[in-house]
Amino acid sequence: MRKIRKIEEKFFKIISQLATYSLVAILGYIIFVIFKNGFSSLSWEMVSEIPSGGYYYGGDGGVLNAIIGSLYIALGATLIAIIIGVPAALFINSHLMQRKRSQNTIRYILDALWGIPSIVYGAFGFTLMIYLGLSASLLAGILTVSFLITPIVIRSFDDVLSTIPRGLYEASFSLGSTRTETAVKVLLKQGFSGFITAVLLAFGRGIGDAASVLFTAGYTDNLPGNLDEPAATLPLAIFFQLGSPIPEVRQRAYAAAAILTLIILIISLSSRFVSRKYQKKALKF
Repeated sequence: MRKIRKIEEKFFKIISQLATYSLVAILGYIIFVIFKNGFSSLSWEMVSEIPSGGYYYGGDGGVLNAIIGSLYIALGATLIAIIIGVPAALFINSHLMQRKRSQNTIRYILDALWGIPSIVYGAFGFTLMIYLGLSASLLAGILTVSFLITPIVIRSFDDVLSTIPRGLYEASFSLGSTRTETAVKVLLKQGFSGFITAVLLAFGRGIGDAASVLFTAGYTDNLPGNLDEPAATLPLAIFFQLGSPIPEVRQRAYAAAAILTLIILIISLSSRFVSRKYQKKALKF
């Protein structure tokens, strides 16, 4: 019997290792292909200039318009998600602490919202845009992406808050703190590393999504100057350039993809660094 258990353990260990290494290898291969094809076309001109008149036919210019547009949309949407998401996560873990059924129901709904395809949010944002009389613009893109990433902020932050020991709540209440004071002074400080991770995760999702801004943000070769002007994004720039029949333009799409991948990698590494830094500074009782 013991021999069979050892064989089973070894078998599942091998399966787990194969699955893990396969995922790492696939991710590494994707990044390698993007950088291999993108760095040959990547230049200072690509990141510092907007497209010229003949850019999509092999002319001069870059994707500065898409870089700035992506940052504007992702930053604006992340700010809205923080304003809505942080109080919601704190409310779930402080005021609903004794109502497990309500907590589980809200978490189930948020998980469902997280799993909805981004194109559905894009369609919803387009419908809302028409209802409000908005045109394809930076504002419409920000609002749509905020719908997409707000559940991510809430659930990611909520997962961290739910791991905080119950003793911290009791210690805070015993000192006369209200639930709101406990949420702000104890939960937020203890879960601040998780808050940073949630924000950067949402920002990375927002800056890399194409479907949600396809019908809402529009596209332009100019830099957006106002909220009611259309804004280009890196995912759409990659999409449009890959559809070109001109090889040089398709090659530039890989350069734009390399820029987007670098931004997301920087966000991911920053998330880990900041999370570890603030985790060490968390309040300890």
